[in-house]
Amino acid sequence: MNRTPGTRRQHNGASRTGADALDWELRPGGMLVQRRDPSAGPSPSSGPLLKLKVSYGYRQHDVTIPSEATFGELKWVLAPLTGLHPQEQRLLFRGKERDDADFLHIAGVSDMSKLSLVEDPASKEKKREELMQNENIAKACQAVALIRDEVDKLSAQIHSLESMVNSGKIIEEKRFTTLSELLMRELLNLDSIEAHGEAKVQRKIEVKRVQTLNDRVDSLKLQNSNPLRTNQAVVTTQWERFDSGFGSLSAPPPSKSSMTMDWEHFD
Repeated sequence: MNRTPGTRRQHNGASRTGADALDWELRPGGMLVQRRDPSAGPSPSSGPLLKLKVSYGYRQHDVTIPSEATFGELKWVLAPLTGLHPQEQRLLFRGKERDDADFLHIAGVSDMSKLSLVEDPASKEKKREELMQNENIAKACQAVALIRDEVDKLSAQIHSLESMVNSGKIIEEKRFTTLSELLMRELLNLDSIEAHGEAKVQRKIEVKRVQTLNDRVDSLKLQNSNPLRTNQAVVTTQWERFDSGFGSLSAPPPSKSSMTMDWEHFD
């Protein structure tokens, strides 16, 4: 077979050098070409075009590919059609799985041949686990949201109670105890949620919020039981000032007296 000088020099050079040697393969018909890497994606292939029918699940895909392409290159063609990465695909022809480096025409694939595509079991199991995990995260987020609604109601009650305490009104101690018990119940409900990912973050935020509200209830309870409140109402009295000085906060000036005292001296 005739080769161009450039090809001969490249081949000869590759046989003489060690690290820089190229990997060659012999194509049908005696053509010597550089070996293709299936993992690097499809590369231009020669030969007549083949129309293939590839079944995947309940669907069938019609693809056109050169006859001298590999099964690995066929996987890259099927990737956008099936949504499966080539590494997640398993191609079967005549009931046998084919390697990525196998050539279609050498394996006996011809025009209108039928092939089967199945998803790699390990990849399928990984996707199933990810799907279940996402569903669990969604359920956990929903459970946290329901507790958040209950905590919102308790927060509104605490705010109303705080306004009454600050105004000086004496509140029955039982109300503080009830609020604390309700908050602790929601804290236990949060602790029972098995959360991961985003749900775990939301649960942590809500736990901190409940703890803060419980501390607030304890503070209000202490303030309510203290008779000398710092926040109690202050009553101020306005005094009316009269001209005579009666009722004034300032004492009236001393009146002058005309009485004189004569003291008798004794020896």
